[in-house]
Amino acid sequence: MNALTDQEFRVRSDEALESARRALLPLADTEGFEVELQNGVLNLVFEEPTDARFVVSPNAPVRQIWVSALSRSYKLSWVSELGGFALSGESLPQLLDRLARIHLGLGSAGDD
Repeated sequence: MNALTDQEFRVRSDEALESARRALLPLADTEGFEVELQNGVLNLVFEEPTDARFVVSPNAPVRQIWVSALSRSYKLSWVSELGGFALSGESLPQLLDRLARIHLGLGSAGDD
């Protein structure tokens, strides 16, 4: 894992949030939830099956992207080998897709 400078973190976290937003749009269109990127924060807003909001935001002091979803916190660090922010090898778009599917009841058994 390479440490990012402040500037690199800002650029890469902005790119990561935009990439995650684009990756989630097909699922959002199909399943009827909102994906909003405003002021450097990505929100997934669900009305079904229950009201919920996932918040994805950069945390510059520790150079991580933090995800608050399903009553948990996920902290993703830059992984140069993957060219993106990840947690245990799972990229930000993959994590958000998995968590959205779990919330929507589309996740497989054993997911948490």
